[in-house]
Amino acid sequence: MHFAGDAQAADWRTARRDSSGLAPDPAVADEAVVQVYAARAVRWRGIFGVHTWIAAKPRGAADYTRFEVMGFGVAHGRSAVRVREGIPDGYWFGSEPELLRDVRGGAEVDALIARLHDAADRYPHANEYRIWPGPNSNTFIAYLGREVPELRLELPPTAIGKDYLPEGALFGAAPSGSGGQVSLFGLLGVMLAAEEGIELSLLGLSIGVDAWPPAIKLPGIGRIGMPEHMPDSERWGVIRIAP
Repeated sequence: MHFAGDAQAADWRTARRDSSGLAPDPAVADEAVVQVYAARAVRWRGIFGVHTWIAAKPRGAADYTRFEVMGFGVAHGRSAVRVREGIPDGYWFGSEPELLRDVRGGAEVDALIARLHDAADRYPHANEYRIWPGPNSNTFIAYLGREVPELRLELPPTAIGKDYLPEGALFGAAPSGSGGQVSLFGLLGVMLAAEEGIELSLLGLSIGVDAWPPAIKLPGIGRIGMPEHMPDSERWGVIRIAP
């Protein structure tokens, strides 16, 4: 994961937002695709955390849809939830994205995309946004992961807000759906899951250990250890959902 650099100090209106080349070209890849990305947040916030989003393309579609939450305009009555066509793998105001999940297939992945749309419509904090401790962009993506556990979504410890459980719940599933967590408004909690391993959170910062592949997770730094996914033919970490 990249740390904030000179690009983060640039004017956000002129910062780089073009494609990073990580997403398959819809003109070439006819299959359905769901990808999850993280990139360092804008300016000083990037020292501590990342912004996450999901990009999805049904079979045969010519464009990707981005699922994300942004705080711009919320104070003036605009929804924080943005579900719209866009560059799937774009730089986030100058910060290079990292691919967290890559799920591909046919009708089964199309069905997951439909469920993502439905879950986004039901997100209970569409009219709220707080950078810390949540609900924020990472709260939303963690929520989508819980609603569509087939994605097996493991968010990095730098995704501050992922542990803010919707509607102030004390107990919930882990974002990957492979375990559970206890969280007090994202400020204090513990998570135990097959994908995430063991994570402790304090004041929105997470520290943890992943048993396999072995790694440690540190606040502000992220995951240190073996890569989460081993190469699959010519691609890295692609999850294929077949009939």
